[in-house]
Amino acid sequence: MKQFKLNINTKSNKYPIIIGHGVCNNLLKLLHSNSIFFNKCLFVIDNKIPQKKISKIIKKFKKNKIIYMFDAKEKNKNQKNLNKILNVLLKNNFQRNDCLISLGGGITGDVSAFAASIYKRGIKFISIPTTLLAQVDSSIGGKTGINTSYGKNLIGSFYQPNLVVSDTSFLKTLPKRELICGYAEILKHSLIFDKKFFVFLNKNATEILKLKTPFIEKSIIESCKVKKKVVELDEKEKNLRKILNFGHTFAHAYEATLKYSKKLNHGEAVLLGIVSAINFSLKIKLLSKIEYLKIKNHFIKFNLPNKISNYFSKRDLKKLISFMKKDKKNTNDFINLVLIQRIGKINFNLNFRDKKLYNFFKEQLIN
Repeated sequence: MKQFKLNINTKSNKYPIIIGHGVCNNLLKLLHSNSIFFNKCLFVIDNKIPQKKISKIIKKFKKNKIIYMFDAKEKNKNQKNLNKILNVLLKNNFQRNDCLISLGGGITGDVSAFAASIYKRGIKFISIPTTLLAQVDSSIGGKTGINTSYGKNLIGSFYQPNLVVSDTSFLKTLPKRELICGYAEILKHSLIFDKKFFVFLNKNATEILKLKTPFIEKSIIESCKVKKKVVELDEKEKNLRKILNFGHTFAHAYEATLKYSKKLNHGEAVLLGIVSAINFSLKIKLLSKIEYLKIKNHFIKFNLPNKISNYFSKRDLKKLISFMKKDKKNTNDFINLVLIQRIGKINFNLNFRDKKLYNFFKEQLIN
């Protein structure tokens, strides 16, 4: 596949996303060709990335590079590990024109970007997402953040990168479970914005999950295009960008209830969250049965996680509701949900009392 370039234009920054196989092999040249220069750089690297890959990328950075290996787990996406990164920058006296380069999935990217955004009120930030989930979602749009005991991503900032480099060669090292996580966000993007894209996914999900060319590349590019459109129209999530949270209010509550354990990772939680959102949309008669079945059958056809009763029981009800009430989209005592009217048409800023959600979960956990 040829290198593909997608330009993101927000009010705070303009930057390119470079997508292609092996595009990281000449990273330094790629940075310079996009007018990114610096004296020092800190690589924050997910420790699951093969050492051969790391060596190939960093070998041309001859001097003034510092390597910080990060144990990329949800439980480590916290203030303690953020401080460790900040201390490296402080100890080595990084300046505002220096650079932090994130090499890893969404967890690594979120923590690194947050560190870059608050260190001396902002230094250059390069994102190299190495998971499918990060390539199609978290690396685009400038959301940064860490988790707390009160919930996911409650402390963070909006900070656009200077460059995103999505090298599809990293995907070959991922287990199937990780690929399904990335597919969750690809599917979400089709449901919220592009019915034609959903039809494409419904025909080709097997090939996409097997990383077959040109299906995987097309799904990444089309997914990035959806997020580009939304982020450019609403960078700070004041209005339209809220549609990107489709399924996520449920998903974040699922992750937090399980204490971000390996039982359920983020992408799987998003898939369960999408199913919960379509179930709730059907229940309140916002979504028709025909459209509902199109989506639900996609989950069944490609064997995607779709039953919350496999992860939770009635004894989890109070916890689930508690975390949903703490969601950052809420502006009052109601729970704010992003729901679906039809494929490609989303309704947001819909508020519900916790009692209605409590009864909904009660029904779902019986099935």
